[in-house]
Amino acid sequence: MANSFSLLTLNCFGLWLPNTKPRLLALARELEQSSDQVVCLQEIQLHRYQELLVRACPSYTYAMYERYFHCPKGGLLTLSRIPIASHFFEPYHERGLWYTPMLLDRLFYKGMLITRLHWADLPVVIINTHILANFVADWERHGMYALVEEKQLMQLASTVQNQPMDSFVIVVGDFNIPRGSKLYFDFLSNSGLTDSLAGDARPTLRTPIALPSRYPLAIDYVFFRMPKGHSFIVSCDLCFGDKYSIARSHEGYLSDHYGIEVQITMK
Repeated sequence: MANSFSLLTLNCFGLWLPNTKPRLLALARELEQSSDQVVCLQEIQLHRYQELLVRACPSYTYAMYERYFHCPKGGLLTLSRIPIASHFFEPYHERGLWYTPMLLDRLFYKGMLITRLHWADLPVVIINTHILANFVADWERHGMYALVEEKQLMQLASTVQNQPMDSFVIVVGDFNIPRGSKLYFDFLSNSGLTDSLAGDARPTLRTPIALPSRYPLAIDYVFFRMPKGHSFIVSCDLCFGDKYSIARSHEGYLSDHYGIEVQITMK
């Protein structure tokens, strides 16, 4: 069994847009060429995009998602080259108000896609998630968006704490809260997780120049909790920062987010 484990997470911007299909096909080509054993994707807003990615990534034999009306629940898809022991979806109890822009998040049935597998005889729990979008950039728990985010993060922290202590727990996704905010520090305290890019100020959201500077922030994460009695080296970095060939004679970014790759190696 290999002594290292690699995972990639990306909000793949799978919206109902004209260029989404060729862009996701370009992403799939990159994933097929990568050495990552598990890929966690967020913001897949149609079943046909999830089906496209599964077909275009045949080396990832195992595809985890839960069907909903128009898209996988939570917009979440986890692909794996390693056999899966089990997977299930846990919805967030609080998903916002119907009569606000939070309606979009309710329509996608936000929650956590939890996958269990074994690597080197070690149980691994991977939680792929996408927290409520905060349209007003208020992360101090004053407004309605931050209050919903706080409840979702508390539920997520509780789910993490309920995982067996002998498991390596990895929590990834688009959290829509910036590194260094109160919500961020509260989540770390409540969950017992470690941020693999702690202190890294690089933004993970790529925004148009016209948007205020408070929006391009670090909001995507790879958190982890090591099992007791084991020691690992965890290395992590951003990826997909360059433009790629999307279609004939056209280059572009694979998403409006950067990806994050993490490698875990036994000492």
